[in-house]
Amino acid sequence: MLNSPRTTMTTPSAPGTGHDAGPGDRRVPVAVSAADPIGLAGAVDLLRRHPEIELREESGPGTVALLVEDALDEAALTRLRRIVRSEGARAVLVVGAMRENELMDVVECGVGTIVWRHEATGERLVQAVLAASRGDGDLPADLLGRLIHQVGTLHRGAGRAGAPALGLTSREVDVLRLVSEGFDTGEIAGKLSYSERTVKNVMHGLTTRLHLRNRAHAVAFALREGYI
Repeated sequence: MLNSPRTTMTTPSAPGTGHDAGPGDRRVPVAVSAADPIGLAGAVDLLRRHPEIELREESGPGTVALLVEDALDEAALTRLRRIVRSEGARAVLVVGAMRENELMDVVECGVGTIVWRHEATGERLVQAVLAASRGDGDLPADLLGRLIHQVGTLHRGAGRAGAPALGLTSREVDVLRLVSEGFDTGEIAGKLSYSERTVKNVMHGLTTRLHLRNRAHAVAFALREGYI
């Protein structure tokens, strides 16, 4: 990772690209930061082309903070914790590499949306930003598999028996099991014969009750406690 000072987006999105959103469209406010100016400029340029995105200078409640990192270090994790816990923003992590033990650290920071840097096209970044703005998780398939394996290993090693004091209902377990398998809200609703609103209410209820930050954190909790 570069040791240069942190670089943040300091210019708002410019009109005139041919993709300006209409007055009735909902645009997602996004603040971009990166460890290097090239990474910053690339991410800003990709996002600026999409009418769904409104670039902002600073993150905060109601915004999505997109962080571009080559790799994770303690400084990057500290930034993630500050963005989610102190500033109240949703976070998208774009990263070049991640070690096995770092994945759980990222999830525990409250980040459920990760994009590999080599896969970070404009469309992929917008997909991740929109997912984060809804509070949904969006992990690459290989990372989701690693998360499930890692939490499962932690659970087996702990050897815990019995249900926790704050447990999950059978409906919540059914929904989380499908979330862990990579299904989106509409697909989960179809498989369980629920409405999409019901699925969203189930996720909101359990994350609020158990103080979980997002879908990925909820899946990690369910795996750790032996529900799935």
